[in-house]
Formats: sequence, C-alpha cells, structure tokens
Amino acid sequence: MKTDIILAGVGGQGILSIATVIGQAALEEELYIKQAEVHGMSQRGGDVQSNLRISDQPIASDLIALGQADIIIAMEPMEALRYKHYLSKDGWVITSSNPFINIGNYPDQSAIISELKELGNVILIDTDELGKEHKMPKAVNMILLGAASKALKSISFDKLCQSVRTIFGAKGDAIVDMNIKALEIGRDCK
Repeated sequence: MKTDIILAGVGGQGILSIATVIGQAALEEELYIKQAEVHGMSQRGGDVQSNLRISDQPIASDLIALGQADIIIAMEPMEALRYKHYLSKDGWVITSSNPFINIGNYPDQSAIISELKELGNVILIDTDELGKEHKMPKAVNMILLGAASKALKSISFDKLCQSVRTIFGAKGDAIVDMNIKALEIGRDCK
C-alpha cells in the first residue's frame, strides 16, 4: 500500500501545514513517509509544492514520478493544473475553487475549472466561503484537508485529528478545536 501526494499552493496558504498534519498522522499510523518541499520564490505569493510519499514499506525516493501521484491537494485551482501531469490515471484532485490571483495574466477561471473537471476524480470546494460561514478564515487549509481525507485511504480521520492536536497543541485549545472543526467541515462537504 502506498499513497503519493502532491500538495500545491501559493506561499502563505498553509500547504506546508497540510503536509505536516498528514505526515504526523502517517507516523501515528506507523507508516513510512518521505517528503520533499519546493518553496517558490521563498516568499508569500510564490508557488509552494510538496511531494509526500506514504507507504507500509520503506520508500526509496522522496520525489514522485510523472503520472504516479495518487492525490493532488491544491489550495488554488491553477496550482492544481500546474501539477496535473503528475497525476495517475485513477488519481484524485482535491482543490479549492478559489483563485489566488497574484499575477496580471491569471488565466480565465471558468477555463481552469473546465480543464480540472476533465481530469475525472475531482473535488472542488469553496474553502473561502466555508471559512467565512464558519468564522474560521485562517483554517481554510484544514477545511481542504478534511475534504481530502476521503481520498487518504491509508490514514484514518481520527489520526488526522490526533495529528492536529499534536502539531497545534502548544497554541492552545481554541486553535486545536478550530482546526479540528475545520477538518470536520471539509470531511462533511459533498
């Protein structure tokens, strides 16, 4: 059993926090993990991508080959498309439907959504609206992770929650509770 995940977004959106939560949960499931991070431009607004490989067997490489990703989790739809060539034929894309327009020639949003839907297994979720509705705009990355939990077959939802407690515990109960609630909101989206 293996799960190869590409996490993609823009600096400041919380992609690396998602990777940390998944990685910690995988360790709690006693799985092997390898992770490689690429920080675009090393600043808020630059693209950020992480390869996260999880398996019940030792893993040789921390990079995912083209056409081998089981899941792409993206905080932004254009970033999901940027890595589509890594997706396996039966792979899943879980992405926020909200664009992060940080360039002047950002492509047409409807064209991006249309191209994403052609990929087959796609979950588009309006994380910004859900964050506003539930008064947790800083936890939209955890809402997205909650939605992605449906595709993370090797990691239980309870282990994701336990991982949030471990990672955010030092920040206090209110932060932990908010992030777990965000996971639940994403998990319960259709």
